[in-house]
Amino acid sequence: MANPASTGTSTEAPHAKVFPPLDASTFVPQLVWLALTFGLLYVILRRVVLPRVGEVIEERSERIKRDLAQAETLKAETAKVLANYEEALADSRAQAGSIVKTMHEKLADEAGKERAKVDAQIAAKLAEAEARIAETKSRALASVGDIASEVAGTIVTRLIGAEPTKDEVKRALLQRAAE
Repeated sequence: MANPASTGTSTEAPHAKVFPPLDASTFVPQLVWLALTFGLLYVILRRVVLPRVGEVIEERSERIKRDLAQAETLKAETAKVLANYEEALADSRAQAGSIVKTMHEKLADEAGKERAKVDAQIAAKLAEAEARIAETKSRALASVGDIASEVAGTIVTRLIGAEPTKDEVKRALLQRAAE
């Protein structure tokens, strides 16, 4: 008889154990369990995880919209204060110009020695008007600084969740303005 090893047929059994994913007899149960596992994972993700993620995204979006709306409101208020300041400044200048013009017309009719006296009065009134203008300007600028520090404090509080002190905010704004 011929040697079985030489003819290519073997009387010995092939390997006793086959790697389970490669065993053709377990393909159907593996596919069933794969489908069940995937379906369960899909249901869990769709019903539990994705709605929570969607809620968080929507909440963040709403918070951002609210913050932007508040920032726009504060910006409009700041613009309004600045417009009021410009208007007050223009009124003060117009009033000062009116006073000066009236005084010059009146002085043109008076004598020379009175002219020096009236010029002194005009200078005093101009100084007073400039002082009012400077006072109005400093008040307006002070209120703009307070508004800016309130806005910056609110924004920092909303962004990082910690409320900075007023001194920290003012110091940061002054440092930023110096740059």
